[in-house]
Amino acid sequence: MSALLEVRDLVVRYGTRPAVDGVSFDVAAGESVGLVGPSGCGKSTTASAVLRLLRPDAGSVRFAGVELTALRERELRPLRPRFQPVFQDPYGSLSPRRRVREQIAEPLRVHGLWSATEGPARVDELLGLVDLDAGLGDRFPHELSGGQCQRVGIARALATAPDLLVLDEPTSALDPSLRAGVLNLLMDLQDALGLASLFISHDHAAVRHVCDRVLTMRDGKLRP
Repeated sequence: MSALLEVRDLVVRYGTRPAVDGVSFDVAAGESVGLVGPSGCGKSTTASAVLRLLRPDAGSVRFAGVELTALRERELRPLRPRFQPVFQDPYGSLSPRRRVREQIAEPLRVHGLWSATEGPARVDELLGLVDLDAGLGDRFPHELSGGQCQRVGIARALATAPDLLVLDEPTSALDPSLRAGVLNLLMDLQDALGLASLFISHDHAAVRHVCDRVLTMRDGKLRP
């Protein structure tokens, strides 16, 4: 499989301390790669660099053959629909004042992909992809469970039909009873849609369950 994401010698410093220190790995098209390690090891900072939410101090991040680190935001904008994040906090990642349907539609509007005739049906399709009833689209986040909110977050991430999901501790805020359902959903979506994913977690068992390969990070470095 060809590499969709290529990270080489990545360095991110906070002050004089390297939070990420010379990290290199690939994610192939359709592959799920886990990045595990304790809190503070640099894995979430790595995810932020991959998503270009921050600029690394050194190294390379290439997505679909394009070097991301040197691009300006306006140059990045056409690529952003192809790599999408799913965050840890299912409630915090959603606006409490907007209905679920509006929040799933937002990425389509932001990236110029919304159609007044086809958009509502696309939102219903996305709700179905994450095993939520279309009627839940008219609710607000506080009317949903944590697991349902995280499924809404995944639906938002899928709205632009990305090639890569970057999932930063996507199940750590959920009760154990809900965690397995979300993990199984992610596996099903990867198979059905051919998605690649970078799955960040401190939970080795969850990562082994979901991912094709697992990388271990400690003190800013990848370890054997």
